[in-house]
Amino acid sequence: MKSDYLLEIEDLSVSIEGKILIRDLNLKIPYGEVHALLGVNGSGKSTLMKTIMGYPKYKVDKGRILFKGQDITDLEIDKRAGLGIGIAEQRPPVIQGLRLKDLMSYIHTSKNNPINTQTQVISDAGMTDFMDRDINKDFSGGEIKRAELMQLLALNPTFSMMDEPDSGVDIESLKNLGHLINRLFKTHDLDCQSMKEAHKSGLIVTHYGNILDHIHVDKAHVMFMGRIGCSGHPKKILETIKNYGYEECVCCLKRGNL
Repeated sequence: MKSDYLLEIEDLSVSIEGKILIRDLNLKIPYGEVHALLGVNGSGKSTLMKTIMGYPKYKVDKGRILFKGQDITDLEIDKRAGLGIGIAEQRPPVIQGLRLKDLMSYIHTSKNNPINTQTQVISDAGMTDFMDRDINKDFSGGEIKRAELMQLLALNPTFSMMDEPDSGVDIESLKNLGHLINRLFKTHDLDCQSMKEAHKSGLIVTHYGNILDHIHVDKAHVMFMGRIGCSGHPKKILETIKNYGYEECVCCLKRGNL
């Protein structure tokens, strides 16, 4: 029987140069669901996201990652992208000599997107005036977020990850980013084996949770010391964090002998 989960992570432990960053982590994200990942700085949120994407410096010491039922634990990053996994980084690199419009043109060609759809994506992301500039060169925090989301919209992955899309942006920019993120997770018309595979899923890393006021999220998880300590309704978890801070979550997790 085919799994109901688009992404399944089983007993995952990850390290960099011998330093353990994730310990015995388990996570399941069904088809068509968007999950949020919250936690204090250094809890392993970004590490988890980059491990799922396949960044080579993150060494999987134990466990496995399944995507659409396929074990991708040892799969190269480009192969994972080909399967439909995409990521918007918090601090993507500046790429000197490569203009944003050249990257978008490459995506347009590789994905065979209609040119009018591509133009609309650029306009909706508010990036029309940035297309002749080198990627991320002298971009503000909000401009980088919009550029990353624009690329995800053009790529149209089945599973999208975003690393702190709400960091370093103002309230008005948050609303615009929320609109783009909600659009990203709308049902698409890919030639899928079943209707459930036509529903996109995602994982959004956030520290303060501000973006959750502007997007639909099905479930939230709190990370602590490289593990997921608790999971539940996003609004209830976020309300606890806003009222009592992460200290309350940490105490709660320690009481559970995490």
